[in-house]
Amino acid sequence: MLNPPADDSSPVDKIAHALSVALGARDHYTRIHCDRVVQLAAELGMHIGLTTAELEELALSARFHDLGKIGIPDTILRKPAAFEAAEWECMKQHVLIGEQIVLAINGGRASGIARTVRHHHEHYDGSGYPDRLKGSAIPLDSRIISIADSYDAMIARRPYHNARDHQEVMDILASESGTKHDPDLIHAFGAVIEKSAMRAGQDKPFSE
Repeated sequence: MLNPPADDSSPVDKIAHALSVALGARDHYTRIHCDRVVQLAAELGMHIGLTTAELEELALSARFHDLGKIGIPDTILRKPAAFEAAEWECMKQHVLIGEQIVLAINGGRASGIARTVRHHHEHYDGSGYPDRLKGSAIPLDSRIISIADSYDAMIARRPYHNARDHQEVMDILASESGTKHDPDLIHAFGAVIEKSAMRAGQDKPFSE
């Protein structure tokens, strides 16, 4: 669980904390997942040499990446089974809802964080959503979060799937290199995760 922001925290930090608490109240799994994605994304960002300022923006983007799920109905958000087509289309709206929340925090002005949140489900080959961006047109932070998001989702035990072990997840990520994920970042992630405390098997996988 996040600690309350210090008294000298910026307004954005305080808002980030408040929204994280709100998301946790709505869906505990998503809150824990976001915490883990922040850590995984930061480790990958450090490995590829992002600056301190870039790492701070990446961390906020990872914190907010699933915030739009606040606007998804409980019947879909908490469904203990695979989505039907219409339900999946509804769930995909979370990236746009999240973008709008971040824009509101920023007074309606465009921001890198809002753009990252919008595009974290784009695929490297252009088959993702919402805008079917391809390759380097996808923001770097979105590409980083996509990998961290995928890894953590697959190692978690959920009502509709069992947790996968580390090697199985890495094999899946490798198979998605160049299609779903940036191949250079997949290679970097492979080096990072082997030494990470977030690696599956280091502790029990999270489950509801």
